[in-house]
Amino acid sequence: MSERLFQVAAAPFEAARRVAILPAGHRARRLHGHSFIARVRAEIPPGWAACPGGEVDALAAALGECVARLDYRDLNEHLPVPTDENLARWLRDALGVPGLASVGIQSTREQGADLDGGDHVHVWRRFRFEAAHWLPRVAADHQCGRLHGHGFEVILHADQDLAGDDMGIDYDRLAALWAPLHDELHQACLNDIPGLENPTSELLARWLWQRLKPQLPALSWVSVYETATAGCHYDGERFRIWKELRFEAALQLKRAPTGDPRRRWHGHSYLLRLHLTAPLDEVLGWTVDYGDVKALFQPVYQRLDHHPLNALPYLGDADPAGLAAWIREQAAAALPQLERLDLHQTPGCGVLLSWGEGGPALPL
Repeated sequence: MSERLFQVAAAPFEAARRVAILPAGHRARRLHGHSFIARVRAEIPPGWAACPGGEVDALAAALGECVARLDYRDLNEHLPVPTDENLARWLRDALGVPGLASVGIQSTREQGADLDGGDHVHVWRRFRFEAAHWLPRVAADHQCGRLHGHGFEVILHADQDLAGDDMGIDYDRLAALWAPLHDELHQACLNDIPGLENPTSELLARWLWQRLKPQLPALSWVSVYETATAGCHYDGERFRIWKELRFEAALQLKRAPTGDPRRRWHGHSYLLRLHLTAPLDEVLGWTVDYGDVKALFQPVYQRLDHHPLNALPYLGDADPAGLAAWIREQAAAALPQLERLDLHQTPGCGVLLSWGEGGPALPL
């Protein structure tokens, strides 16, 4: 599959709304407020930003200008039905950004909707449960072979064609489907549940999919966070895992205009998310061990963390796109299963470099 590079940006805003199309008695029919996050993904053409390497900053600025019109406002004054989906439509039309691939509204930490240019929506909601588990088939000295526990998080994703509708599936519908599963999983030892005798992230995601898909035909992915920095997606056929890392680094944007402060040495606390696809190991019950991903990537990580990025050999420029391409090249031999990189220089702002079949966006 050909490589695709997306610039991504996010911007928060505070606003109130009423959603009158919801059923009588629904709490969101009352005036209420949210700390929203708007998100955008675009394949920016060359020359759109003020300078090469400035695309992320330019996209973030455009999005910030747009959401400023919504900040501390009554959203019903802008839209008669201010659902997350209609807010995404409003932003899509107001942005005027070339190469726009999707616009998303995250109305709480637990829920959101991402809309593409063809009125196709990806709705998601996040849930949490506390449980113990152990992996019975790992090597004797593997830490996951001991009984331990996690605060697991699960995201249910549903894809729909809106066809002009004001909203897709109601978040409360996802919550209702999740409720009996929460009762079964919460404060339990997963190994004691039939079908979860070897409760890896991958097998837990598949177990959830098999129970939910018959009730929710629009279900497109189940995502399981085993920890805050690692997890697995499952779509009924394929498993994709991710491992998240953070590094601190300095850079100069040498192609920025004269007088631009980005030409000076400055720095970021970067978030890097590695996405990998591999067949399921039917014995161990996983695709790739999260610990192995971290260990195999460590030589690349050591060259990034607490270093000046412009000094890296073969790196043309230290902008997010150039850096993501460099990371891909450096990690390819050790991690052939790698198919996507998310690189954020500030929260929600950076690039997504994909050369596989992709997968769902994770919330901020």
